[in-house]
Amino acid sequence: MTRLGLWGLLCAALLGCWDPGDALTCFDKQYIYKGRCCNRCQPGEKLVSECNKTEESVCTRCESGHYQPSWTKERHCAPHDICDGNAGLVVRVHGNATHNTVCQCRAGTHCSDISCQTCLENQPCQLGSGFVAAKAMARMSSPCEPCAEGTFSNVSSKTEPCHPWTSCEEKGLVVKVKGTNSSDVICESSRRSSLSVLIPITAAVVTCLVGVCIYCLVHTGEGLKPIEAGEPGESPDNQQPMEHDENVLPVQETLLGRQPVAQEDGKESRISEQEVL
Repeated sequence: MTRLGLWGLLCAALLGCWDPGDALTCFDKQYIYKGRCCNRCQPGEKLVSECNKTEESVCTRCESGHYQPSWTKERHCAPHDICDGNAGLVVRVHGNATHNTVCQCRAGTHCSDISCQTCLENQPCQLGSGFVAAKAMARMSSPCEPCAEGTFSNVSSKTEPCHPWTSCEEKGLVVKVKGTNSSDVICESSRRSSLSVLIPITAAVVTCLVGVCIYCLVHTGEGLKPIEAGEPGESPDNQQPMEHDENVLPVQETLLGRQPVAQEDGKESRISEQEVL
């Protein structure tokens, strides 16, 4: 009898502690309220009243400037963040009933800490490095990053990112000078590139030919005899003396033994007496 009495007391105690609601299982978009599964309010709404035996949960839309991002049984929506312009913040994404406002630091600044309530001035990115907006959004103190292969930055700037090299192929050109992390590619036309190779080669060939011609002319001229001046086709023996020669003095003829004798003008003509007799 004593044993049965103890079992009876134990069962009574367990029944007194048992609540029928503890065995109730609801869907993930529901919650248990007074032994019932009440529906949660959908994103963008807040709870007005819980469900009862005759009515489902009553919800209403979040008021302006507030939001609720998930299914909830909360009676209040959260207010949107305010982007304080005096702290250097600007709106990146405007909030609505389901999403909060997203703030970011204005161009040339980054968040001072993870809460991003204030902003700090960026240090200028040096040549060869560019501004990375994602790093600024991640609230990193240095939003600069060295330009990767195929990109460049030729300015020191707080906001300028790395830019891709110019594609010479897309423009129908060829690369003249390869780009670096601080300079762009320099392109030129394929025709001009060919000429830049052909011109020096052609100049070298022409120079060699001219040199050979000069060499031949010089050595050929040494074997030639000089030809006296005269009429073309006339030999020197057939040339006639000039009628008047400025260097030839006039002569006078005198008789010597009854033969004329030439006497230069200006000189005395002396004939021996024997010749006269």
